[in-house]
Amino acid sequence: MTMQRKRSIPRRNAPVAPPVDVVLDARTRLAIRLGDALLRILGMTWRVRVFGRSALLDRTADSERVVYTLWHGEMLPIIWAHRQPTSVLISEHRDGEIIARILGRFGYAGIRGSTSRGGARALLEAVQALSHGVDIAITPDGPRGPRHSFAPGAMLVAFRAGAAVVPIVSHVDRAWRLRSWDGFVIPKPFARVTVVYGTPERIVGTDARRAAEQSVRFAERMQAESARAMTLATAVWSEPLAPLPPVGT
Repeated sequence: MTMQRKRSIPRRNAPVAPPVDVVLDARTRLAIRLGDALLRILGMTWRVRVFGRSALLDRTADSERVVYTLWHGEMLPIIWAHRQPTSVLISEHRDGEIIARILGRFGYAGIRGSTSRGGARALLEAVQALSHGVDIAITPDGPRGPRHSFAPGAMLVAFRAGAAVVPIVSHVDRAWRLRSWDGFVIPKPFARVTVVYGTPERIVGTDARRAAEQSVRFAERMQAESARAMTLATAVWSEPLAPLPPVGT
């Protein structure tokens, strides 16, 4: 698969929901500002290469939407490289509110809930968002793990909406890794970030139970994509790279 050098951030007619109107305390507002600033400063130094995204960039506003799946620990480099109008399933815990607000500053929308809390409502909202022309992103091992486990939520959303699933994985050559359950990755300044989009795949099944049973296979597929990302990262970084444009261009 050839590398995608197209760096424009497409604008679509699909609605991007505003942040939830919640009053936040001063400490939380400060954490949001610091998180936003940190991501922008670090992101501008990262050297990013993306594979497998051309067909997704070429879609029109009327094209079918997709369900993206990504590991919880790889959120930071992927949300920086992706930056397309997308609704992200985010935990209803306090930390989730901080993440939702930061994502909102980069053009993402938040759907609050998870498989452990507010799950049924969140999955229903995700299906409705897809029907209204919005891509969805889900971390199947979030918000509590185990790391790289694959909860069936993404399978159920894609099955009920008739949408394809697109795995996204990343490889970073230099990073800080937090001692958290997900091994959260923070690329170091000037790190080489390789992001790989897998081939879209529809969920085939006669009912929701059979769709959910495909979670194991998709977990294996994401592991295979991670191995491919490592191989690509090793092979291509000797080539020159066009710079990523500033956010919002």
